[in-house]
Amino acid sequence: MMDDKTLKVGSNELELVDFRLYKKEPDGRIYEGIYGINVAKVREIIKVPELTELPGSENYIEGIFDLRGVVVPIVDLAKWIGINVPEESEIFIKKRVIITEFNNILIGFIVHDAKRIRRISWADIEPAQFGVGQGKLDKSKITGITRIENGEILLILDLESIVEEMGFFEANLEDVDLETIEKFSGTVLLVDDSATARRIEKEALERMGFEVIEAINGEDGLQKLEELYSLYGDNLQNKLKLILSDIEMPKMDGYHMAAKVHDDERFKNIPLIFSSSISDAFSDIRGKEVGAEGYIVKFDGNKFYNQISLIMKNSK
Repeated sequence: MMDDKTLKVGSNELELVDFRLYKKEPDGRIYEGIYGINVAKVREIIKVPELTELPGSENYIEGIFDLRGVVVPIVDLAKWIGINVPEESEIFIKKRVIITEFNNILIGFIVHDAKRIRRISWADIEPAQFGVGQGKLDKSKITGITRIENGEILLILDLESIVEEMGFFEANLEDVDLETIEKFSGTVLLVDDSATARRIEKEALERMGFEVIEAINGEDGLQKLEELYSLYGDNLQNKLKLILSDIEMPKMDGYHMAAKVHDDERFKNIPLIFSSSISDAFSDIRGKEVGAEGYIVKFDGNKFYNQISLIMKNSK
């Protein structure tokens, strides 16, 4: 039996590492920024190790170090954002390195303190609808916001967008020979809160011959399914060939949406594939628990096309 304290797949909850960055305001006050990273993207949290400098690199890249045989770049997140950090004499800063793994890459982020693990419902997370006004950290770098105790706001970082801007990763599905891509027909429901991800994947799906309907989160995805069913009724399965969904989304995550789809007689036979930046060893297993037929780590062109082609052939 699964322990009640274990985060259950499809529960529409996530666990976050709550960490802090301190900023010195122009008037001398110290501002404590509260941020979160999905635990599924965190390999471990360590003290700042001895680093090897990289001459000629950006100032926010503190260096590299060997993590059990893997070379990991270390980024000072406060430097990248461009915030004015208080002096050690003004505030106690307990620096830690959060080693993250996503999109099949490892990268470490220096933060000023790592406080705790928080369990939060996606229903309590809102999309960022504002500019946070801290250097490079605009709303495009925030997956969502939620309130914690004392009415304070926690910002959930969009690590993929951040490391793409840093140059560590490039989201691209175009480096594939178009002549080798198999062609299909029908419609795909594409569910992702990232406009960038939807644009990239929509273009890729259209190259495969699909028409694409977009949804911005799990709630919206279920609503789109209801609208399609009202149009096509029981013939929907002949029209809608695939649901391609992200996992991390405000309001309702992909796991919770997939569980609802799988439990609905009208939709459960429509193939569903997850496309996510989470690249831990358990994501594929979690996806299968809620009825997904496949799992793709963003954005590998060959794996993207091959996985979808395979699912399409098996569903005929």
